[in-house]
Amino acid sequence: MKILMVLTSHDKLGDTGKKTGFWLEEFAAPYYVFKDAGADVTLASPAGGQPPLDPKSDDEEAQTDATRRFKADQDAQNVLANTVPLDSVKAEDFDTVFYPGGHGPLWDLAESKTSISLIEGFAEAGKPLGFVCHAPGVLRHAKAANGEPLVKGRRVTGFTNSEEDGVQLTSIVPFLVEEELKAKGGDYQKGADWGEFVVQDGKLITGQNPASSEAAAKALLKLAS
Repeated sequence: MKILMVLTSHDKLGDTGKKTGFWLEEFAAPYYVFKDAGADVTLASPAGGQPPLDPKSDDEEAQTDATRRFKADQDAQNVLANTVPLDSVKAEDFDTVFYPGGHGPLWDLAESKTSISLIEGFAEAGKPLGFVCHAPGVLRHAKAANGEPLVKGRRVTGFTNSEEDGVQLTSIVPFLVEEELKAKGGDYQKGADWGEFVVQDGKLITGQNPASSEAAAKALLKLAS
């Protein structure tokens, strides 16, 4: 099985002067779900090369078994440091795609025509798609074959308004994931803040927050198998 993982290349947290990027757990947990299942995993990002890590996701209190495994895994670190440019990959070459979150994707992947086209290609081919935490926000401009928003009428989840309030970035992010999914006609659902919550609607898998990363990846893997 061939799985594409798409990471952000954006490292600026608005105008705060602080750094952002991808969230480590949201990459590491799915990565090992896929690798342990024997999948061939390709990592891509808009700029290629090393994607920026959100420094907060590297704090001790944010560590999990998967992140600790990653930090001891030189091979995985080398793979991450050498992501391929997003415009070099095609949906037809993969069985499924997974987008880890972090705040970075709200700035670059959400507006990337390359990413939007890629997502639409997977959807039109009937291939499973997975997104976790802030990554469901990258669906904001993606369209279904009928020209309607891809999430319209579909059950979805993503980082909640209250979780964004909890990290005090409501006024910093370019848009709120929960609000945007609702605005595009999505049937937005959520569980408890910071708890595991995953929604499946057909071939679309979305997870609410970092704690949902592993479960979202497992759900996607089951669909793609």
